[in-house]
Amino acid sequence: MLSIIIVNYFTRDHVAACVESIREHASDVDLEVIVVDNSREDDVRAAVEPICPDAIVIESPRNLGFGAACNLAGGRARGEHILLINPDVVVLPGAIQEILAFARRRPEGGIWGGRTLRPDGSLNPASCWRAMSTWSLLCRILALDNAMPDSPLFNYHGYGGWSRADEREVEVVSGCFLLIAKPLWDALRGFDEQFFVYGEDVDLCLRAAALGYRPCVTPRATVIHEGGSSEKVKAGKMIRLLTANTQLIRKHAGRPRAVVQAALLQMWPLSRYLAFRLATTLGMRRCEAGLQTWREVWRALRDQGQGAHLPSSRPVE
Repeated sequence: MLSIIIVNYFTRDHVAACVESIREHASDVDLEVIVVDNSREDDVRAAVEPICPDAIVIESPRNLGFGAACNLAGGRARGEHILLINPDVVVLPGAIQEILAFARRRPEGGIWGGRTLRPDGSLNPASCWRAMSTWSLLCRILALDNAMPDSPLFNYHGYGGWSRADEREVEVVSGCFLLIAKPLWDALRGFDEQFFVYGEDVDLCLRAAALGYRPCVTPRATVIHEGGSSEKVKAGKMIRLLTANTQLIRKHAGRPRAVVQAALLQMWPLSRYLAFRLATTLGMRRCEAGLQTWREVWRALRDQGQGAHLPSSRPVE
């Protein structure tokens, strides 16, 4: 059996579409669907049960965060494998069958992923990436990864230049479509719940690799991933993302590398803030919104570095 876990946070319509795509394209797979509702007022049960009457819907009285919600569902999972699927993912024909076949062919992976496309059919490269490094942070500060996204050197973090058209080992499989063997999930005790949202998939893959597993992805398992369906405010999203990156540095980067990377991480939003400030000073009024956003992000990360409470580190409950 396969256990599919979906976490809802005010994404009711997306969850319904996701579950419908699973039922349509994986009717021949022995599976169970477990949905954790992190949004008390969304009533996702009413949307899911007509489509999948045997789905397990766990209603949380508060927003647990992504990692803790997955752990809660993982405790109920009966499958030999657990497949994490974001609510804004639409499963395409053969995707679930192919990722299960891939896991059987590559058991050494322990964690497996697929290829993600945007709704318009173009490649969404965020199905996998490398763990954060000093070099990738430097490229991010200088915006080299954005300027040359197809460069394997300057977009090292995002596997620049790779079309995702072949099977490869990767450092990180995105939690948007991630298959893991249940025994490995149990051995790792699921996600580290210090990561409220973002970073938990990176940490999981790094811990699996430390045990000798080799996460990998296959293009045969392809899904549509819209991305960002539960995150509407850019400043809040960036603060949470950078908070998770700070936690990853503290956990996985030994000194003195951690000190260097933490400093570089703070320079990223600072560099964007200064760039937008210069642009607005030169009269580019269209940059004022960007200036406000990056000012907020930089100040939040700066306060975190000084040991102060990080505002908006968790979504409002």
